[in-house]
Amino acid sequence: MANLEKHIENIQGFGLPPVVTLNFFPTDTDEEIDAVKKLCEEKNIRFALSKVFADGGAGGIELAKAVEDAFNEPVNFKLTYSDDESISEKISAVAKKIYGADGVDYTSAAKKQIDELEKLGFGKMPVCMAKTQYSLSDDAAKICRPKNFRITVREVKVSAGAGFIVVILGNILTMPGLPKRPAAEKIDITPDGIISGLF
Repeated sequence: MANLEKHIENIQGFGLPPVVTLNFFPTDTDEEIDAVKKLCEEKNIRFALSKVFADGGAGGIELAKAVEDAFNEPVNFKLTYSDDESISEKISAVAKKIYGADGVDYTSAAKKQIDELEKLGFGKMPVCMAKTQYSLSDDAAKICRPKNFRITVREVKVSAGAGFIVVILGNILTMPGLPKRPAAEKIDITPDGIISGLF
């Protein structure tokens, strides 16, 4: 619930009306559903039960109506940072406002990379933070809504074609780029079900 509360705060921080949906499965209990619904009611947040898993498209009507209602609300959209801020200021804004971190630490390599990117004129680009999906921190073991933590920026690189700077936090691994002819193109299956080209 603490994690959900933080995500609600983040959406509200952008000046947008949040909609919380619970992706219902037949094994969910009434107590579980009521706990999420109660939190939303206490915070005056729209809640919708999505039963798409069990009922297909018809099970998503309640959610669709809740999103439609949210679209009809006036919004006061605001960004987490401005383009004019430095790369470090943008990273700090995301870390503090979105993750709830106390601050940011940088490896010496990351500091050099940021300086270089600023000198090369990439400082106006937005940042895209790459971190573990298991936590609001850069530490997968800090689940729920961690408090009293700092994040570590390990590496910073530009994705010029995509138009943003990639900020790599903690021990996260990123996918390597594909060669001109990906190995997947060599995979085949015969009519009798024999697969070749996997390795």
